[in-house]
Amino acid sequence: MATLRDIRRRIRSVQSTQKITRAMKLVAAAKLRRAQERILSARPYANKMAELLGNLVSGTDGAAHPLLEQREGPRRQIVIVTADRGLRARSTPTSSGGRWNSSGNRTPPS
Repeated sequence: MATLRDIRRRIRSVQSTQKITRAMKLVAAAKLRRAQERILSARPYANKMAELLGNLVSGTDGAAHPLLEQREGPRRQIVIVTADRGLRARSTPTSSGGRWNSSGNRTPPS
């Protein structure tokens, strides 16, 4: 049978675990709230990008544009659109040359 000291130690242990769990829940809720705010603030940008791409496709007037052609084979090219951050930005795949294949590996510039 457990002694009174063992029972009190167990109660303190459970209370300590509850405090840690409560703190973790608060941190997770704050992170979730920040992520939701970022998503909501990015919606106008995403809508404008969709509108821009739609205008580009509809503005071809039936002429076949090389970027809109259907091609065969496993090769894929991804167009990366980023903000101009000037000298603060670290090097990006588009600024360092080379290409990225469909499996996410970088090929050296040719």
